[in-house]
Amino acid sequence: MTMQQLRENVTTTRECVARLVPVGTEILIPGDVQVTITQALGGSFTVLINGNLARIDESDADALGKPASSSIDVSAYTGTALTDQDIYQVMRSVYDPEIPVNIVDLGLVYHVDCHRTRTGYRVHVQMTLTAAGCGMGQVITEEVRQKVLRLPRVEEARVDLVFDPPWDMAMVSEEAQLELGLI
Repeated sequence: MTMQQLRENVTTTRECVARLVPVGTEILIPGDVQVTITQALGGSFTVLINGNLARIDESDADALGKPASSSIDVSAYTGTALTDQDIYQVMRSVYDPEIPVNIVDLGLVYHVDCHRTRTGYRVHVQMTLTAAGCGMGQVITEEVRQKVLRLPRVEEARVDLVFDPPWDMAMVSEEAQLELGLI
């Protein structure tokens, strides 16, 4: 599927908050304006407005005329012990707003520690960004944190950005490289 096939023109049904990509600056998109959805993955949307890319959170899907959807199914984790692999699976629902690949397959997640407590779990994630100066870092890390917190019995989730080692294309999974047409 080409990028052109992913595009969908819609008119906003109400105003909503978005973040300019890649700088992360918050903007307000008015109601009743045309935007082009360039990516709709993991519950969030990347739209083209006035020549700029902007990311809209899943909580504002209705502003694009789209149904709100939970990008993760937590029912699979009910009654089972939570593992690092479960956390990785949840993080596969978080996408780079410019690249249609999840952060795990992009190689942005360096380490996950899922620690059991008496009453639940504490999760610590170390991840990086495709570029150290990316203004979307806080947005992406907060999305990871919020999605991990949705899992049953997760009491605390901490996500730290690290830049050692620096990310490079060799960290992208083979599957993602195929999807992006790199191999």
